[in-house]
Amino acid sequence: VQLQASGGGLVQAGGSLRLSCTAATRNFSSYSMGWFRQAPGKERELVNGISRAGGSTYSADSVKGRFTISRDNAKNTVYLQMNSLKSADTAVYYCAANSSPHYYSHGHYHQWGQGTQVTVSS
Repeated sequence: VQLQASGGGLVQAGGSLRLSCTAATRNFSSYSMGWFRQAPGKERELVNGISRAGGSTYSADSVKGRFTISRDNAKNTVYLQMNSLKSADTAVYYCAANSSPHYYSHGHYHQWGQGTQVTVSS
């Protein structure tokens, strides 16, 4: 599945951004979806994941209460609403697809989109 992410940019600390990722597939609802991020010198981490139907989500402790993942299966799109952004959130953000039901598991993601840069200025 091809994934196209958008919505990154430069924002001040405390601000908000919404990332979008559209999938080129006829079977979008068969994929668990996730958002990862990678900061310079750090490993890629799973930030948020969402189940196939959208009824269950996962949030990393570092973003819990600030980031929200959602999806619209009719539009083949997954979103990441990021609020109360901090400088520590600065990273390249990637959307990813997972053909298993394990939306919370880093190791199950196997398809990746290109990244979108998010920079939070303090």
